[in-house]
Amino acid sequence: MVNYFRLALRQLLFGALICMGGFSSLGWAQDWPSKPIKFILPAPPGTGPDVDIRRIGKHLSTILGQSIVIENRPGAATRIGVEAAIRSAPDGYTFLVGTPSLTTMQALYPKLNFDPKKDLIPVSLTSITNYTLSVNAQVPAKNLGEYVELAKSDPKYTSIGTFGIGAVNHLAAAWFSNLVGLDAHYIHYSTTGPLADLASGQISVVFEAMLPLVGQVKAGRVRTLAISGKTRHPLMPDVPTFAEAGLPKFEPLVWNGILAPAGTPSAIVNKMSAALSQVAKMPEIVAARRDVGSESIGSSPEEFSVFLETERSKWTAVIKKNNIVIE
Repeated sequence: MVNYFRLALRQLLFGALICMGGFSSLGWAQDWPSKPIKFILPAPPGTGPDVDIRRIGKHLSTILGQSIVIENRPGAATRIGVEAAIRSAPDGYTFLVGTPSLTTMQALYPKLNFDPKKDLIPVSLTSITNYTLSVNAQVPAKNLGEYVELAKSDPKYTSIGTFGIGAVNHLAAAWFSNLVGLDAHYIHYSTTGPLADLASGQISVVFEAMLPLVGQVKAGRVRTLAISGKTRHPLMPDVPTFAEAGLPKFEPLVWNGILAPAGTPSAIVNKMSAALSQVAKMPEIVAARRDVGSESIGSSPEEFSVFLETERSKWTAVIKKNNIVIE
C-alpha cells in the first residue's frame, strides 16, 4: 500500500534538502547524473518493452555518462512495478517504463491505492505500436466490413481472445464491438495468450500488435483485416487502416514511455527527456522499432502529458460504457 503521508513527506524532505544544500533545480540537474540510473519495468525479461529499454539504455548511458540499470518488476497487471516507482525517491535516479495500463488502471480498479496521474511525472513518450484486428484464416471474411456482417449473422464468429479482463486488447475489442454493434463473446486468457488458439481456429478474432502475428500471417493461418495508424505499415502494405476500412474514430494503440516519481526536479526531467529524444532519432533505434511495427517518438514532457490525458479519457469511456471493473 502506498502511504500518502510518507510519500508526501519524502518528497517534501527531498525538496528541502535541495534548498538547504543551496541547489536550484537547474544546479541540481547540472550535477546529475552522478551515479547509475535505474529504470523500473513492470514486465518480464524478453518482452517487447524489455527489449526496447535495454536497446536504448546503452545509448542513454553514453549520452548521460552513467550506467543504466533495468529492474524488471512484473506482476499484478503492472501495478507492482508502478507502485515501486512511485515509492522511489524523486531524485532523478529512478524512472518508470510506462505502458498503456497507466491510463486504464484507475478506471478498472476502484480500490487502487495510488494515483498514476498525480504520483508520476511524464518524461517522454518513446514509441507507439499500432494494433491489428486479425482473424483465423478459415473465417470467410476478406475485409473488415465482411467480418462485421458475418459475425452479426453467425455467433460462432464472435469469439474474441484477450490477454485478460481489462487488458488493452480486451478494451480494444469492447470499443470495436460498441462501434459496429457486435455482441462479442470474449475468451480471456491468463497464463497463455490467445494467439495459438487463433491460429488453430479455436477462436475467431484477436486484437494484437503486428509483430506477434507476422509469422502466422505468412504461414497462412491468420489473416489481418485492418491496422490502426494514419497510414499503412510497410511490413503489411496490403492491410488497410481502420480509417480506410470505415472506422476513422477507432484508434487503439500500444505505447511505451518514461515517467518519474512525483517531485523529481523539472530540470532533471527535461534533461532525461532530451536524452530520450536524441536516442529516438538515431537510425538504429528508428529501424529497430520499425521492424517490430513501432514508431519511434521521443516526445517532450508536455507532449507526453497531453497524450496520456487523451488515452486516459479514451479508455475510461470504454471501461465505463462496458462496466468493466476488477475488484
